[in-house]
Amino acid sequence: MVQCVEGVPCWADAMLPDVAAGRRFYGELFGWTFAEGGAGYRPYTWARLGGEDVAALVPKSDGRMPTVWNVYLATEDAAAATARIREAGGRVIVAPRWIDDLGVMATAADPGGAVFGLWQTGTHRGFARRGEPGSYGWTEVHTREPRVVDAFYRTVFGYQARPAESAGPGPKRPADVLLWSPRGEPAGPGHAVAGRVVLGEPHPAELPAHFLTYFVVADCDHASRTAQRLGGRVLNEPEDTPYGRFAVLADNQGAQFAVIDTSRGTEGARENRAGRD
Repeated sequence: MVQCVEGVPCWADAMLPDVAAGRRFYGELFGWTFAEGGAGYRPYTWARLGGEDVAALVPKSDGRMPTVWNVYLATEDAAAATARIREAGGRVIVAPRWIDDLGVMATAADPGGAVFGLWQTGTHRGFARRGEPGSYGWTEVHTREPRVVDAFYRTVFGYQARPAESAGPGPKRPADVLLWSPRGEPAGPGHAVAGRVVLGEPHPAELPAHFLTYFVVADCDHASRTAQRLGGRVLNEPEDTPYGRFAVLADNQGAQFAVIDTSRGTEGARENRAGRD
């Protein structure tokens, strides 16, 4: 079981209009099996890899809600974290509340508008597997307000920041991509748990700030073709980076996510090394 420390991404779920369609899509794409359950106020479909929890699918309770992958950042005290969020200029969308005995959940937005969750663990400790094909690999916030957002996450979670060694192809400058390490860990790829990317060209002006969740795959190109065959879309074609070959996809209902083959990266796998057993 992965042990998450403050600010480390510890869980992800997809909010979908049709969970059955989501099961078919992700079951074939990632090899997930599913178990029905509940999480307090709503049904919850647990996604499992080798019998261990790696994500979840959630039915939208209101058609006006976004179809989206949500990422949750670990916190030891959700009430204290939401207080820091408000003080740092963020917004608390859903105040902390216990979800049965699973843990305490809250939802917030940073000053640039990107939405994320908080998770204070109870019986549910987060990802049981990560950094391997079919499981969570990475997350990054895409924003148009990097200075404000960088200060926000430093204040709320104590992240140590360092520019990525390479910003990848295209017009990005190294400062456009930051790697975040948890409080007390050295800044840099070896301890990075999340990142920040500046939204600009060629992103359309109407694209809002958001978190992008990456799942590890054995073959990025094959995963992209499989997603298309299952009714999804390729939003950014596969490309190589020092951290692996990745592509940005949308599922058959429009939820966006990325896939990455970390074996193709020169910097090694971009996975959370902090707090592993």
